[in-house]
Amino acid sequence: MKTENEIFTQLSSALVSEIQNHGIKKDVPAEIEVMREGQYIKAIPFVMKGLVKVFSRYDDKELLLYYIKPGESCIMSFDACLQNKPSKVYASTEENSTILLLPVEKVFQWMREYPEMNTLFFLQYNSRYSELITMINQVLFEKLDKRLMEYLKAKTRLTKKNPINIPHRKIANDLGTAREVVTRILKKLENEGRISQNAEGIKII
Repeated sequence: MKTENEIFTQLSSALVSEIQNHGIKKDVPAEIEVMREGQYIKAIPFVMKGLVKVFSRYDDKELLLYYIKPGESCIMSFDACLQNKPSKVYASTEENSTILLLPVEKVFQWMREYPEMNTLFFLQYNSRYSELITMINQVLFEKLDKRLMEYLKAKTRLTKKNPINIPHRKIANDLGTAREVVTRILKKLENEGRISQNAEGIKII
């Protein structure tokens, strides 16, 4: 698990000490919703261990927006806090995770007192923006079989597992499509020799 010093390397020791004193660590099991659409955010999360999925939902369909890895935050929650508006997205843990919660009022105070706090969130914005642009381009311009293959590669890279044991339904939710479509494309990829499927899960070859 990352420590505060490892996550906030660009911050001054005084600010890191403030974060250690006021931040609250929570251990959250896998598959637990940690943020929902319409919720007012009282604390900004930083992932210290594990993986958190941020996604949108419309008409019972989900679309994966990005993952929050150790050392990263959900910039959508920061945006909701900044504007004092309810969240526009959902977030849930992909695996057992430890999350550091920073109280909103303290974050705003630190942004006034420590300029490097603004730089930290600017960098988080930049990273998330790039990921969202990539996701939009994939949805608009790439065929689903390519999106699915990129999704599997990202999963193996993030979890450091190959094969990955993930239900077809979950893949379909993340990609905003139907389970039957995912099953058909996975079979096509298997026939092409790009993946294999067995009781252990889906393996990229």
